[in-house]
Amino acid sequence: MTIVRPFNTYGPRQSARAVIPTIITQLLAGATEIKLGSTHPTRDFNYVKDTVEGFIAIAETPATIGEEINIASQEEISIGQLAREIIDQINPATGSVSEDIRVRPEKSEVERLLSSNEKIRRLTGWQPEYTLQQGIRETIAWYRDEENLRRYKWNIYN
Repeated sequence: MTIVRPFNTYGPRQSARAVIPTIITQLLAGATEIKLGSTHPTRDFNYVKDTVEGFIAIAETPATIGEEINIASQEEISIGQLAREIIDQINPATGSVSEDIRVRPEKSEVERLLSSNEKIRRLTGWQPEYTLQQGIRETIAWYRDEENLRRYKWNIYN
């Protein structure tokens, strides 16, 4: 047995409750001001294809048996910086606002989530192939398809 801990996976088909699809769908629906919660917490994001490749590398490597292994980019970005990256790729003129209803209660917010990927690199040779900018670009392309975008209620906070 191996314990695998993927960190903040994002990409096409992600739940509308997650921050990346929330931002993308608001922008693609034509919002002129993106509604966010707290913008200061940081996260370690993995594009879904990198996460899948990490699981495959772990499954194919006998040295991972009995280990606890993180699949992580080992890079952190604040939610505010993430929003700016997505806004810049879709409509740089758009602004953002923090709404109280979207701010998590103090004791439920994780302020910083950053992981080491040293062990998976050492044991399997895996490393992320996608930069955040590339993964966001591919994710936006999927959401741009009207059939896909129609599945999301961008104007409702879940």
